[in-house]
Amino acid sequence: MRTIFNILILILIPISMQAQHKKKLPKSNVDYDSFLKISEEILDYRQERLVPLETFLEYMTEENTIVLDTRSEAAYKQKHLKGAIHINFSDFTEEKLANKIHSKETRILIYCNNNIDGDPIHFASKKMPLALNIPTFINLYGYGYKNVYELSVLVPIKDARLKFEGTSVK
Repeated sequence: MRTIFNILILILIPISMQAQHKKKLPKSNVDYDSFLKISEEILDYRQERLVPLETFLEYMTEENTIVLDTRSEAAYKQKHLKGAIHINFSDFTEEKLANKIHSKETRILIYCNNNIDGDPIHFASKKMPLALNIPTFINLYGYGYKNVYELSVLVPIKDARLKFEGTSVK
């Protein structure tokens, strides 16, 4: 009888503790509905900010403009557009963005793997709906950076107008 009682105690106490623990945990800080709302809010806005290569290159030379590369740090270090700054997309926070982009008025130019063709090692394409430009644009907008422009075309890696730097660049 005592053995049965001990077994019941061993079973019921963890179950009771789990139930109490679950009750104490707050809801996560994930809000998919708000993500959908902001994505819908910027739908037309983003379309107006897709720019061809010529405009992208022109903007790169102007004051108060940065080129932002949000790929992994390893990919960035190996090869990126010359002059681009790096913030890994997964590191986006209010503070980290403010440390690199000092004003929300700064013009931010973004590009990703899906904008560069012919270099599958350094710019491996992602599935089109999963291209990094999309969440980057949404997140920058959500953090209050509204002066964002996105490269709208697929540029051959050998296009002489593109200049690269990094450890893999000769």
